[in-house]
Amino acid sequence: MGEVLSQSEIDMLLAALTSGTVSADDLKEEEKRKKVKIYDFKRPNKFSKDQLHTIRNIYENYCRSLSTFLSAMLRTMVQTNVLSVEQITYEEFIRSIPDPSLINIITIEPLPGSGIVEINPNIVFSIIDRLFGGPGQAPDKIRGLTEIERTVMERLVQKMIDLLREPWISVAEISPRLEFIETNPQFTQIVSASEMVVLISLEVRIGDNIGMINICIPFLVLEPVLSKLSVHYWFSGSTREDPSPELRQNLKQKLETAMIPLTIVLGQNTITVADMLDLQAGDVIPLAKKVGDNVEIVVGHRTKFLGQPGLVGNRLGIQIVALVNNDESIYQEEKDE
Repeated sequence: MGEVLSQSEIDMLLAALTSGTVSADDLKEEEKRKKVKIYDFKRPNKFSKDQLHTIRNIYENYCRSLSTFLSAMLRTMVQTNVLSVEQITYEEFIRSIPDPSLINIITIEPLPGSGIVEINPNIVFSIIDRLFGGPGQAPDKIRGLTEIERTVMERLVQKMIDLLREPWISVAEISPRLEFIETNPQFTQIVSASEMVVLISLEVRIGDNIGMINICIPFLVLEPVLSKLSVHYWFSGSTREDPSPELRQNLKQKLETAMIPLTIVLGQNTITVADMLDLQAGDVIPLAKKVGDNVEIVVGHRTKFLGQPGLVGNRLGIQIVALVNNDESIYQEEKDE
C-alpha cells in the first residue's frame, strides 16, 4: 500500500507541479524506477507470511489438544499457547537452547528429514515432579535426568507428538515418531548451520511454573507440502464434504465387523486383602445379587443392558430384558440373544 499524503503535502505537490519545479514525467519515472530492497543471502526467507500464518493456525489447534492432554495427565490446570512463529537459521536456534535441555529428535513420516521438539528444563522437572506425586515444583539447580526420569519423559513426549496428527490432517497425514533424546545442543546437528527452519515457540504454564516448548522444523522437511501451507488450502481442506455412498458402505462394513468386548457382571462384593489371601479351592464368595435379579451386560466399558442368565441348549446364554441408556433410565424391552 502506498504512502498516504497529508493535505499540506498534497498542496505543496500541486504547487510544485504548477510552478514547474516538479514535472509529471519526473513523477512517472520515479514510480517506474525499481527501488532497492535489502536481501541477506545468509538468511534467505523461504517461508511466506501466508505460510507462517497457516503454521500458526495448525499449532494453535495443537495447543488446545496439548493443554487437555497435559491437564489430564498431571491432574492440574495446564495452559499452552503459541508465543511466536518465525523463520531463522538452524545455527541461531541451536545457540538459543540452554545446556542441558530436553531435546527430542523426531521424524515426521512421510515427510523427509528430522525435526526437534525442545522442552525447557523448568517445564520438564515440573512435569516429572507432578507425575511422581509432588506439587510440580522445579529444582533450584538444573541437573541431568536419571534413567527412570528419562524413560518417563520418552513415553510422555511420544504421546505429545502423537497429538500432531490431527492438526496436520488438512495438510498431510503424518506419523510423528520420537527417535532419541539428547541433552546437549551441540550433538543435535540435523541440518547444516545455515539452513532455514521454522521455529514455533509455545508458552506452557503449569501452576506457577512457566516455560517454553520450541518446535523446530527445517525447510527441507516442509518443502514437499509447502504449496499446501496456505490459508486458502488449509481452510478448504478443513471443510469436509459429505461422504460418498462407497465410503458410507465401507464404513458400515467395518463397523459391522468391528470386535468389541461384551462382559456379563453376575455380581459384586467387597472382601479384605486378608480374606483374599486365605481363599482356597471350593470357597464360596457371596455376591450382592439374589437369584432372579437382573445382571449387568457391559459393552466395552459401559453398562448398556440388563439381562437374565440361563442356558441355550447346552451352552450358557443371556436374555436381554432391559436397555440402559446414557441417562441411566431403563426401558423394559424383551429381546432374545
